Amino acid sequence: MITILIYIVIPLLLLSLAGGLFFLLVDKGETGRKRTVYLLGLRVFFATVLIILIAIGLYTGELGNNVPWEDS
Repeated sequence: MITILIYIVIPLLLLSLAGGLFFLLVDKGETGRKRTVYLLGLRVFFATVLIILIAIGLYTGELGNNVPWEDS
C-alpha cells in the first residue's frame, strides 16, 4: 500500500517542479504573480510527504533493505 502511495507522490512532486519552472519562465519576474512560489511550496510539501511515507514503510517493514553484501 505504501509503495503505491510513493508511486503517486513522486510524479506529483515532479509535476509541481515542472510547473514551477514553467511559471518562472512565463511570469518573467512579475512581482504580482505568486504562482511559482505556490508550486515550489507544493513541491516541498510533496517531498515531506515522500520522506514520511518512506520512513513509515521502513518502520513497518513494508519497505526493506535488500543489499547483496548484507548476508556475508
